[in-house]
Amino acid sequence: MLEIEETAIPGVRILKPRRFGDARGYFSETFNRRAMAEAGIDIDFIQDNESLSAAPGTVRALHFQAPDFAQTKLVRVLTGAVLDVAVDIRRGSPTYGHHVAVTLSAEDGRQLLVPKGFAHGFCTLVPDTRVFYKVDAYYSQSHDAGIIWNDPDIAIDWPVAPDKVTLSDKDALLPRLADLDSPFAYGAN
Repeated sequence: MLEIEETAIPGVRILKPRRFGDARGYFSETFNRRAMAEAGIDIDFIQDNESLSAAPGTVRALHFQAPDFAQTKLVRVLTGAVLDVAVDIRRGSPTYGHHVAVTLSAEDGRQLLVPKGFAHGFCTLVPDTRVFYKVDAYYSQSHDAGIIWNDPDIAIDWPVAPDKVTLSDKDALLPRLADLDSPFAYGAN
């Protein structure tokens, strides 16, 4: 019922729930805690979030919450498509500063599992894109942090020119990874 694909960074996974289609469309069980636990992913998701980005080239990035409100995210697209990105920010990790970038769309139904210790963001590829994600910790404004979307040391190949990006004022002021005192350590729980 659920295909799981490993990525170049252990822990960041692509999940693809099975779709059952006919002339009406399709049905898909997009989340099943028991099936995920049987696959070795035992996460207690407690909150669902949804965003709508009207313009293609909207970047929402690169966010994380510090402990004790660090979040694992399970991200999927309800309408449209995104380039979804997870950046390893765990001090001491062999993949510190590396990222995984995956195209997610409503059409393909794939989901990205982003563990704690990673900054997460996405860029919309088409108009009116709706992104939905589950998290395992509540939002905490005082623990909310991030990294600038176009940090040259991370070198994400965003599908939008810097002068065409739609970005929030808050996201435009985020620090570079080199200036971040990461609250995450590799191997810590």
